[in-house]
Amino acid sequence: MRHVIWDWNGTLFDDLHIVVESVNASLAELGAPPIDADGYRDHYTRPVHLFYERLLNRELIADEWKRIDATFHDSYREALPRADLALDALDALNTVVERGWRQSILSMWWHEELVPFVEERGVDRFMQRVDGNRHDAGETKQIHLERHLEALGITERGADAFLVVGDALDDAQAAIAAGVPCVLYDSGSHHRAELEAAGVPVVESLRTALDA
Repeated sequence: MRHVIWDWNGTLFDDLHIVVESVNASLAELGAPPIDADGYRDHYTRPVHLFYERLLNRELIADEWKRIDATFHDSYREALPRADLALDALDALNTVVERGWRQSILSMWWHEELVPFVEERGVDRFMQRVDGNRHDAGETKQIHLERHLEALGITERGADAFLVVGDALDDAQAAIAAGVPCVLYDSGSHHRAELEAAGVPVVESLRTALDA
């Protein structure tokens, strides 16, 4: 039986527009100019503080990082009502159920906020497990994925056992490091050429990801 591990932000949840808006609120804290979606794609990386250092072209000091991280999350929470599930998210989730597979969510969003939000959107009923970040904002997706796999208790990691579906390069990097197949959904978080260079299939829809 296959198990699909979905990323949340930018994958099942179409939130790029409010992410860019919240990044701009953080940049305004430092008197830096705003960016657009292309500017986001040009600079995005993890850990997130490196993303801001790329935008600012300098290193952040500790107090700056804490301030802009808090501003981002405050702005993001306020903007959440203006974002929704990806267009074919429910279709993809139902397809997994129809195939008799299992599925879960693995996100870098804070766990205590992710879980009730997923429940509000009616997505929890599809999931064997929902894992957000219980640690710190600088944690890597690879470490997070390893914890998730351990919690699922499935030792086999081949193509017949798992599939990671995400939208960002760190999803692919984490999956490759963990020995788990991955498909990247081109939802706008990165330039398409960057996704294709990751060495995993790139798709235009979540439903297509299940057959990649």
